[in-house]
Amino acid sequence: MDPTAFKAPQAGRVIRMPQGYVAFVPAPLPPALEYGADLVRALSRADAALSELSGLGRHLPNPHLLIAPYVRREAVLSSRIEGTKATLSDLLRDEMPGTPVPRKTSDVGEVRNYVVALEHGIRRLRTLPLSLKLVRELHARLMKGVRGGHATPGEFRRSQNWIGPPGCTLANATYVPPPPDAMRRALSDWERFLRERDRFPDLVQCALLHEQFEAIHPFHDGNGRVGRLLIPLFLIERGRLSQPLLYLSAYIERTRRTYYDLLQRVRTDGDWNGWLHYFLVGVGETAEQAVKQARGLEALRERYRRRFARKPKALALVDQLFVNPYISVARAAEILKVSNPTARQAVGFLQKEGLLKEISGRAWGRLYLAEPILKAIENPPPFDFPAGRA
Repeated sequence: MDPTAFKAPQAGRVIRMPQGYVAFVPAPLPPALEYGADLVRALSRADAALSELSGLGRHLPNPHLLIAPYVRREAVLSSRIEGTKATLSDLLRDEMPGTPVPRKTSDVGEVRNYVVALEHGIRRLRTLPLSLKLVRELHARLMKGVRGGHATPGEFRRSQNWIGPPGCTLANATYVPPPPDAMRRALSDWERFLRERDRFPDLVQCALLHEQFEAIHPFHDGNGRVGRLLIPLFLIERGRLSQPLLYLSAYIERTRRTYYDLLQRVRTDGDWNGWLHYFLVGVGETAEQAVKQARGLEALRERYRRRFARKPKALALVDQLFVNPYISVARAAEILKVSNPTARQAVGFLQKEGLLKEISGRAWGRLYLAEPILKAIENPPPFDFPAGRA
C-alpha cells in the first residue's frame, strides 16, 4: 500500500506498524458532507423509488412467493462478486432432494449460506437491533462449512488482513485495513453511528455505514457479502423497506470496477460525494427495476391463476413454482399432500398445458422446469441509466 496515495486526513490516517508495513485507520463517521445539486437529485430519485418499492411490498397478495426468488437471486449475485460460479438454477435445483447439481458443491454451499444468513437477519430484527452482535451472527452463518470457514466464523479478526491481487502480500497490497486494536475502536465508532437516528437521510447513513464497514474489513473472509447483507437489513430496520425486495449486488457486479475505485477514493481523497452519488444512483435504479420485476412476476402469476382457476391442484403447484420453478412428482405430492399418482396427474396436466418441461431425461425421478417463470426471475428489466448517472 502506497502511503503517499492517502491524501485526505479527514477520511483517516495511515499508520506504520512495527513489522514495517503500513495500514489505514478510517476516521469516525460522519464526515463533513456537501449536498450539491447532483447529489440531491440522486437522493430524491432513490427515496422516491424506494418508497414505491416499499409500498408495493405492503400490498403484494402473497409476498413470500416473490421474496423467495429475490433472495435467492441476490445470494447468487452477491456470491458471484466473490468468485463463485453457481447460478440461480444451480441453487434452485439444489433445493430439490435427489437432484444432481452441475456446479461444485462448495459454490452452491456458499450461495445457500447467504440465503440462510439473510433470512436469519430478517428474523432477528424482530428482537435484536442491527448491531455488531447481529453482524457476527450473520458472518457465522455465511461462513459455516464453506471456503474461508476455517477463519473463525462469527468472530472479528485478531490478526492483520489485506486486500489486493492474488499472491500479493502486506508489502504490496492495494489496501491494508486497520490492525486489530484500531479495528476494534473503529467498529465501536461504526456501531455508535449505526445507532444514530434522524441526523442524516436514511440512505445517506446506509451508504456511509457500508463504505466504513468495507474500510474496517473486520473479518478475514466474507466482508463484502456481510456488507451487502447489511444494506437491506438496515433499510428494513429503519422502516424504509416493508419487505426484503431491494438488493444492490446486480448493480455492483455490473459496475464492479467503479464500486471498488470509489471505495478507495474515499480513503485516499476523502471523496465521499462520489461514493454517495454512486450508491444513491444504484438504489434508485435497483428499486425501480425491482418494482417492474415484481409487477411483472405478479402479473404472470395472475395469468396462470386465471388460466388454471378450475384446477385447484394445478393452481396450488403454480404458486409454489414461483418459489422454485423446478419440481418433481415427489415434491408435488408433498406440496399437495396427495398420493404419488394424484401428484403425477397434476404435474402431467401442467406439462400438457406447456408450463412444465421435463428436463432430466430419466425414466424415474424426473425433474420438471417452469421455464417462463425461471426466465422472469432470472432476467429482470434492464437498468434505465448508465452506471454513475442520476
